[in-house]
Amino acid sequence: MANHVSESLPERTFQYQSSLPPLPVPSLEISLLKYLNAVQPFASEKEFKATVDTVNKFQEGVGKELHQKLLQRAKTKKNWLEEWWLDSAYLEVRVPSQLNVNFGGPAPYLEHCWPPEEGTHLQRASISTWHTLQYWNLIRTERLAPQKSGKTPLDMDQFRMLFSTCKVPGVKKDTIRNYFKTEREGPCPSHLVVMCRGRFFTFDAVCDGQILTPPELLRQLSYVSECCEGEPEGDGVSALTSEERTRWAKAREHLISIDPHNNTILETIQSSLFVISLDETKPYSTPDNYTNVTLEALTGNPTIRWGDKSYNSIVFADGTFGSTCDHAPYDAMVLVSMCWYLDQQIKATEGKWKGSEAVRSIPPPEELVFTVDKKVLSDISHAKQQYLKSDLQVVCYAFTAFGKATIKQKKLHPDTFVQLAMQLAYYRMHKAPGSCYETAMTRKYYHGRTETMRPCTKEAVNWCTPLYVCRCTAIIN
Repeated sequence: MANHVSESLPERTFQYQSSLPPLPVPSLEISLLKYLNAVQPFASEKEFKATVDTVNKFQEGVGKELHQKLLQRAKTKKNWLEEWWLDSAYLEVRVPSQLNVNFGGPAPYLEHCWPPEEGTHLQRASISTWHTLQYWNLIRTERLAPQKSGKTPLDMDQFRMLFSTCKVPGVKKDTIRNYFKTEREGPCPSHLVVMCRGRFFTFDAVCDGQILTPPELLRQLSYVSECCEGEPEGDGVSALTSEERTRWAKAREHLISIDPHNNTILETIQSSLFVISLDETKPYSTPDNYTNVTLEALTGNPTIRWGDKSYNSIVFADGTFGSTCDHAPYDAMVLVSMCWYLDQQIKATEGKWKGSEAVRSIPPPEELVFTVDKKVLSDISHAKQQYLKSDLQVVCYAFTAFGKATIKQKKLHPDTFVQLAMQLAYYRMHKAPGSCYETAMTRKYYHGRTETMRPCTKEAVNWCTPLYVCRCTAIIN
């Protein structure tokens, strides 16, 4: 009977973490063969022969020694790659994170419940924030179902990094500060930070053990909006997070040195669940064309985004939404999982709050005011100038003619279809193979994140030749 009860209990979010297998070291031979296959479409016969010779020398020489070192490392670490990858790909990188490393983009709500409409942004933000807090609570109470590939559990560690997480700049290397804890592990932060017109505000998202309702969140967001309306913009300290990493690290050190309270404010921002950015722009977008909202999410006003935060929820003045997230602590599929949850919840409730309209007696948001001097203001000005020099070109259309169901009916895998479509498009434009990579996840293994796949193969190039494409098209039709 006891066994039957335990088997029927729901799975906990992190219950499989300790039993996940270690990340394996691929064999040297297979790695080198994959390298040659990836190189071949872009090399002439002479170049490829020279590359094969180089690879053979490596395999028989220093390659053997290096491979043994990897195997030794893998004996002492459950994930031999984790630390190297985090440092090399994210923490030691010195270019500005916001435009070069962060990921983000538009939210899909405009496709159904929330088309662009002025005067709705705060009410919609209160509902979106409430659903986001429900997702946080699912993770905190370990009630979010662990993700699986078939019946194989996937690593869920990255979900710990979605909330209450922030990257902190260092002169040579950044660090990640994660303040999240599950209920079983102990108390953790429950406050939000709201940014508006270069100013910072904070309030607790939990009152007497209960998450604030949308009407209560609306009151808090309205308070912030009213405080900023018609007032001069704040100093915009957050623009510093868009700066080159070493410059930002030194600017941060100076900021702390002029007033210890500045460090308290930084800690409040870093430990917050996430940042809500109230953005005055109106990037009108449609279900077919997300370009404007995507561009604003990725390159918008740096004084109302904390570029190092694991999640900035951007609320635009036309009632549309976006996000920008630091990439170091987790990969985009974590955000996609949460956004899918939010979208399903918002659709299910028709974008409305159907609960109580009562608002408890809760303290209003507290403004966080940095002490600044001439150097800080100069650093902010420099950061803005560097940020605004960027020339990121984005086109974001939604393809709606057909979807994965149609592709599967043709006995094709949707991913194969998309990858070959990109190869064919590049080939038709440039009459040459297209160098690109596709992200593959390694979450079947302990603390696995991503690996690289090279979809431009010799077979893909052959398929792109006109005669082959004509033949395939005739068969499909």
